[in-house]
Amino acid sequence: MTKTRTLSNRFFSAFFHSPARVAVSAFFLLIWIGTALLLLPCSAAGRNLGFVDALFTSTSAACVTGLVVMDTGTALSLFGQVVVLGLIQAGGLGIMTFSTFLLLLVGRRPSLTEQIVVQDSFALSGDRTFASVLRDVFLLTAVIELIGACLLVPKFVSQTGWAEALYLSIFHAVSAFCNAGFSLFSDSLTAYRDDWLTNLTVCLLIVSGGIGFLVLSELKRGFPLNRRAWRHLSLHTKIVLSATFLLIVLGALAFVHMEWDNTLSGLSGPERVLAACFQSVTARTAGFNTLPFDLMANETLFVIIVLMFIGASPGSCGGGIKTTTLSSLILLGVSRLRGYERPRAFKRTISMESMGKAVSMVMVSIVVVTLGAMLLLMTELGDTSHPASRGKFIELLFETVSAFGTVGLSTGVTATLSTAGKLIVTAIMFVGRLGPLVIGVAVARHKAPDISFAEETIMIG
Repeated sequence: MTKTRTLSNRFFSAFFHSPARVAVSAFFLLIWIGTALLLLPCSAAGRNLGFVDALFTSTSAACVTGLVVMDTGTALSLFGQVVVLGLIQAGGLGIMTFSTFLLLLVGRRPSLTEQIVVQDSFALSGDRTFASVLRDVFLLTAVIELIGACLLVPKFVSQTGWAEALYLSIFHAVSAFCNAGFSLFSDSLTAYRDDWLTNLTVCLLIVSGGIGFLVLSELKRGFPLNRRAWRHLSLHTKIVLSATFLLIVLGALAFVHMEWDNTLSGLSGPERVLAACFQSVTARTAGFNTLPFDLMANETLFVIIVLMFIGASPGSCGGGIKTTTLSSLILLGVSRLRGYERPRAFKRTISMESMGKAVSMVMVSIVVVTLGAMLLLMTELGDTSHPASRGKFIELLFETVSAFGTVGLSTGVTATLSTAGKLIVTAIMFVGRLGPLVIGVAVARHKAPDISFAEETIMIG
């Protein structure tokens, strides 16, 4: 008995010694708790949820993805919707942050592993104390979501009572800030595509939750952001803000050009620009939509796939390979063309350690998306003839990248997926939320020994 207990203690000690394993285990536990709650009869508004649908919904909410196999507003009861909202909030901030916060409340000092998980998730380096990181995360989240809910109330209260309007505002503010994309309206926010206050509020919430808590914290300390404050920002924050701005502008221009006479038709000129900007913001990680994606042109869907693959920024509520990863690789290419050995930006040089992580992240992410799309093609189109399935490829690829980037946008195929297809998308959402590298570190036994062999040049290109 003692020997068995000793082996058990050694196993748990070795397993939970790694912060990555703790993060994976915490999200895994959160998903299963959400699944159990959604399986309760009181969670459904009508017919009880099946196990696969409950697991899919719980994973989508906890991983702040937004893909749904049913209408959240009508298929779930108020209790079920609150469960989804709780999963979104916990998944957006990170379940480890919540649990550590509760430990602080009861007066217990968090373990070193718990501190590392939070600092790795929300801070760039160890120059910030654990308490200050945690305080900023919760303070910024509460303030931003409260402001967003207050701005949404006037629009909703004109259509319903105060109590329901307040609930709708809180739900959509939390969903937008956490980049979840869950909506209580069957058509998402399509009915509000010409409402400037709703669109701008949701966009600001999405961007705030997508740039990362480190950036928000720096902006708070440097407010108002003038030329002097900009110079004192870290390289990470400057790259995140610059990349986010460029991606939004370029994405909006692409939408305007490709969809002007398609899904944007029927809107006035300013409203078309507003709709294009909204889709550009939400395409990288949020999942809300004010235009029908199933009617968009193939070239537009391809642009959205690229934006979804890029995703949000590190330490945020979003997924994807992250804006800093893309920026680092572009800066490396530009620097090499200019004759510099190492990438540089804003009079700073990016470390080779960061470049190694960026390359690894992109390569592993491509493998995950490729395997996921291949498996979906096999499960959903295995018995379909090639001529009849030609138009389905981009839809399933779109679904795969949306799940990996924890975006939640869909061309309408989510609810039609087979049981195997839903389980595949569930796994992709889980990997996409935590990041392929985190999953890899969690399952790795130990760090490989640092052994160098003789160096030799090979032909490239």
